Amino acid sequence: MRIVELAGETDLAGWRRAARGLRLEGVAPDEVCWSVARADLFGAPDHAATGVAAPADRALTVPPALISLAEGVACHRSPERFALLYRLLWRLRDEPRLLELRTDGDIAAALAMAKAVARASHKMKAFVRFRRVDGARPETFVAWFEPPHRVVERTAPFFARRFANLRFSILTPDLCCFWDGRALRFEPGVAKPDVPTVDDLESYWLTYYASIFNPARLKVAAMQSEMPKRYWRNLPEATLIPGLIDGARQRSEAMMANEASEPARRLPARPTAPVGPANENRTPDTLDEVAAGVMACRRCDLWRDATRGVAGEGAGRARLMLVGEQPGDLEDLAGRPFIGPAGQVLDRALAAAGVPRQDAYVTNAVKHFKHEPRGKRRLHKTPGTGEVTACRWWLDHERRIVGPRVIVALGGTAALAVFGRPMPIMKSRGRPFALDGGAQAVITVHPSFLRRLPDERAKAEAYRAFVDDLAAAHALLA
Repeated sequence: MRIVELAGETDLAGWRRAARGLRLEGVAPDEVCWSVARADLFGAPDHAATGVAAPADRALTVPPALISLAEGVACHRSPERFALLYRLLWRLRDEPRLLELRTDGDIAAALAMAKAVARASHKMKAFVRFRRVDGARPETFVAWFEPPHRVVERTAPFFARRFANLRFSILTPDLCCFWDGRALRFEPGVAKPDVPTVDDLESYWLTYYASIFNPARLKVAAMQSEMPKRYWRNLPEATLIPGLIDGARQRSEAMMANEASEPARRLPARPTAPVGPANENRTPDTLDEVAAGVMACRRCDLWRDATRGVAGEGAGRARLMLVGEQPGDLEDLAGRPFIGPAGQVLDRALAAAGVPRQDAYVTNAVKHFKHEPRGKRRLHKTPGTGEVTACRWWLDHERRIVGPRVIVALGGTAALAVFGRPMPIMKSRGRPFALDGGAQAVITVHPSFLRRLPDERAKAEAYRAFVDDLAAAHALLA
C-alpha cells in the first residue's frame, strides 16, 4: 500500500505531482491511500507530501477537461475526492473517452462534487455580509461565513474585484482571507470570532429589504432552495423573513383590494441655474465656485445621464496638475476624481515617481460620466470632441485659478483638452511642451490603459514607462 500525504485539504498541485508519478509507475488505485498532512504542536506538518517522483524521461498526457474537473472536486469535503480523481486518471489510459460518459458512476460522482463546489462558491458571493469594525482606521469591514465546501481561495478574488476600494476580512473555519486594497492574503481558519453583530448601516439595509419584499410573488420552497436555512444565522435580513412570510397573505389581499394607481408621468428635468453658453460671463473666481458650476453645468448633454458633475480636487495653488479623461462609475457616484481602479494605479505610480498626490491638483477633461447601460452595469464611453470642447471652459478656469507650472495630460482625451487639438500620445509622451502663460505640459497614457493590457510582461513595462513620465514631469518643477 502506497501512502500519499498532501500538504493541505485543497493541495491539487501536490496531488497532480504524486498522481503523475504513481500512474507512470503503474500503481493501481486500490494500492494508494490518500491523506492530508496534520500539523504538529509547533504548527508544522508531520512530514512533507509523499509520492513518487515521475521519471524525467517519461511523459503523461492528461486531458484539460480532467484538470478543470479536478479544480472543483479538490475543494469538496468528501474524504474520497483525491482517490476518485486518481481512479479517473488511471482509467483514462484504457478509456480515452471516459470523461464524456456522464452515466458512469465515477464521472457522475465527480461532476456532482464539482457542481456542489460551484454552488457553494455562488452562495458565498450571495450571502457574505460585511460589517464595519468600529474605530478601525482606515475603515475596515469583516464578515463571518461557514461555507459547505472549501471555496474561500477560489471565491476571494471576486470580493477583491467587487470591493476593490474596501479593506476587508472574510473569516471561515477553513481559511481566512484579507484584502488591504492591493493584495489578497490567506491565513488558517478560526473558530467563530467575536465579529461585529451590527453596524450603523444595517438598519437601512433591513428597511430596504422589507420594502422590496413582494408578498404576491412569494414562493417559500423556492426561496429556501436559493437561501438555505443554514445561511440564515449570518444574514441580518433573516430576522425579518418569518414575519414577512406570515404576513404575506394579508398583504397580498390588501394590495388586490386597493384601486389601481395611475402610472407615473415623466416629469421635466429639474430647473437649475443655467451655467454655460447662456451665462458664460459668470466667471468663477474660486475652486468652490468651479465645483458648484460643474454641478449645474448644461454646456453639453452628458449631465442628463450622470449622477453629478465631478470637479477637480487637490491643492488650491498646486504647481502640478494632472488631467484625466472623465469620471468613472465610482467617481460619478462619490463626486471625487480618480478614486476607482484607475485612480489606484495612478496613486501607486505617483508614489513610485516620488510625487505626493496631495501636492497636485487632479481633474478631468470632461466633468460628467459618459456611459451606456449594459444590464446593471454602466460601461464607459469615450467623450466626443464636441463634449471635450464644451467642457474645456471649466478646465481653463481651473488652470487659471490653480496656476500650475506643469500639466500632465493622461491620455488622448486629456491631451485634446489641454492643447485644443489631437496629439499623438506614444510619439509625444514624456517630453515637455510649452503652453500659453509659461506653463509646460507632459503627455502620457491614462492609467486605465495599463489595466487593459492582457500580457503581464507588457503591463509591467508600460507601468515603468508611466512612472518615468510622471517623474519627468515632476522634475520640470525644479
